[in-house]
Amino acid sequence: MTDRTIKALSLILSYPTKELQEAMSEIGGVLAADTRLTAKARRDLRPIVTELAETDIYVLEETYVSLFDRSKSLSLNLFEHVHGESRDRGGAMVSLMETYREAGFEPMTTELPDHLPVLLEYLAMCPAAEAKDVLADAAHIFEALNTRLSRRGHSYAPVFAALLQLSCQKVDQAALAELLEQPDDDPDDLEALDQIWEESEVVFGADPDAGCPQVRDMLANMDTPVNPAPAKPVAAQ
Repeated sequence: MTDRTIKALSLILSYPTKELQEAMSEIGGVLAADTRLTAKARRDLRPIVTELAETDIYVLEETYVSLFDRSKSLSLNLFEHVHGESRDRGGAMVSLMETYREAGFEPMTTELPDHLPVLLEYLAMCPAAEAKDVLADAAHIFEALNTRLSRRGHSYAPVFAALLQLSCQKVDQAALAELLEQPDDDPDDLEALDQIWEESEVVFGADPDAGCPQVRDMLANMDTPVNPAPAKPVAAQ
């Protein structure tokens, strides 16, 4: 059975489309009805639901690219926050893709497998306990993204606060502090961004020395295969 709330959050964090805009009324209803989220969390999600439903699509696209594609500190690729551009990230990516395929899940996207909307789409079809455990492994990343977006006063911030609530996990403050010590790049400072992106290319492939405890923790709870239905790219289920 699909976890409609995790699916809804996956869609909200996906690249904006006209189809997504048309689905926002249903998506908002799903989020408003989930009592796993506090009343405040549900209330805080209303602005992003309204924004995605009513704002001009070209403005939404530019905002999304500016926030999540230009800025490494706000990247939706989770392993970016764990590995950066190191070789370990490539090995972790391969392992995650194998996990998806063993579960019968083939992402219908060109995004990397650690892209948060892709992972959430997968978790929406996993048993609840497994989904919660994987969300818990990424709790400090959600809080870091929530903190950075809140500083900017952006309406996407409550999405990460909601994911943290669904994880039922207390944030590891040491891990959070380590993330927040990393530079919070400004997506409007194009010259600075060019310097940040001038790094080594991610290497995808087997590496006998690859891997780290954080990645193993994120994958350990995803070992039991599930048999999800084929993913739908846009419509809320």
